[in-house]
Amino acid sequence: MTDIFRDETPLMSLDDDTLHEECGVFGILGHPDAATLTALGLHALQHRGQEAAGIVSYDGTKFCSERRMGLVGDHYTNPVTLAQLPGDRAIGHVRYSTTGDAALRNVQPLFAELEIGGIAIAHNGNFTNGLTMRRKLIADGAICQSNSDTEVVLHLIARSRSASSSDRFVDAIRQMEGGYAMLALTRTKLIAARDPIGIRPLVMGDLDGKPIFASESCALDIIGAKFVRDIENGEVVVCEIQSDGTISIEAFKPQAPKPERICLFEYVYFARPDSIVGGRNVYTARKNMGINLAKEAPLEADVVVPVPDGGTPAAIGFAQASGIPFELGIIRNHYVGRTFIEPTQSIRAFGVKLKHSANRAVIEGKRVVLVDDSIVRGTTSVKIVQMIRDAGAREVHIRVASPMIYHPDFYGIDTPDADKLLANQHATLASMCKYIGADSLEFLSIDGLYRAVSGAPRDPQAPLFTDHYFTGDYPTRLVDRDGISNVRQFSLLANNG
Repeated sequence: MTDIFRDETPLMSLDDDTLHEECGVFGILGHPDAATLTALGLHALQHRGQEAAGIVSYDGTKFCSERRMGLVGDHYTNPVTLAQLPGDRAIGHVRYSTTGDAALRNVQPLFAELEIGGIAIAHNGNFTNGLTMRRKLIADGAICQSNSDTEVVLHLIARSRSASSSDRFVDAIRQMEGGYAMLALTRTKLIAARDPIGIRPLVMGDLDGKPIFASESCALDIIGAKFVRDIENGEVVVCEIQSDGTISIEAFKPQAPKPERICLFEYVYFARPDSIVGGRNVYTARKNMGINLAKEAPLEADVVVPVPDGGTPAAIGFAQASGIPFELGIIRNHYVGRTFIEPTQSIRAFGVKLKHSANRAVIEGKRVVLVDDSIVRGTTSVKIVQMIRDAGAREVHIRVASPMIYHPDFYGIDTPDADKLLANQHATLASMCKYIGADSLEFLSIDGLYRAVSGAPRDPQAPLFTDHYFTGDYPTRLVDRDGISNVRQFSLLANNG
């Protein structure tokens, strides 16, 4: 899910130089502890979004909704809150930490009462024609209450003339383009859908015979559920509680099949290391990235230091392949929140030191290899290199376990404009290295990354993954990008919660 309209003046945070995943989804049908299990699942998916969380449940009579700003643990560990979510079916959502409109109206799941009954929906990803569809709906008289492209799907479901809720859902997603993993909850059904090329991940699990869907397998592990399978690209799965209490499960593909191309950044950065994405263990893939990086960009050094936490598995692989000792030369403070770092410029001036501190004992006098998962703007890299030098490092070399990022994303990753990306601000690698202040700088090749994840180099004629941020090869039409000059013709009431 993304906001169609965003504030032009971003909030300054320590995370401004990282990529942000849009969100994560979780749903369960037929279990008496549905809301509690959903809260636990969302807790496991917290890395996919830290701005807000929401849960909608149904108790056989009414839908109940709790949507809150903040972390899952801030609200959904409270028994009073969970008591407001009765029923044996629920879906939930965690929203990423945006630089744009942070308002309760955008917190999912979104709910609407329709002719066919109530329906709640939540989705991870981004529709590349969401703005275009929204403009058409508003021109036709629709009233939009949020600035989320997810709301477009609700309107399309409402306008469908199909008889059943699942058919209306299919009618709606057929009109949408882009990358998404979506869940819908009706009075009797839990519906899951994944975009036609499978950009965003979605898995199916089972707990005591009850179906579960989640963005990642780690959300199944936390509640002791069994992993069943990945939802296939372009697949819709409809789970329905029958009158006798049994649950029917129907899976189908309403659109013409296409080759799957899951987002490569799920392996580089977004997914939790213990998750299985597309049948591949994320930790193993990241460790392989480090191994391949050591082969492609060898050097003489004394210590390999990860930039936590994303660079840690790759740094382990780099150290093992190179024979250079691995050390935790940077210690991360996991308890720095946005509310602490935003209020004043004097606090923000501490920069990266609020979040990372150098472990002088393993750095001083050493030739240090810093291994990071990716570099976006490079501003954080500048500060980290200086921090390592201040701790007494003799040399500082950067090795990045993914290729240079040249292109923005339109499928659910919050990326800067192309001209703000470090790779586009420097004509040469040497210039980039000088800007960062390192003694050397190398990136993993695109073939090295593909080999780390799939075991084979990239086939330009049939890439296995969505990798446009590295290659410029966008896998779908970018409908909204072509009409971007018209974005500002709509405005929204300021909302404080």
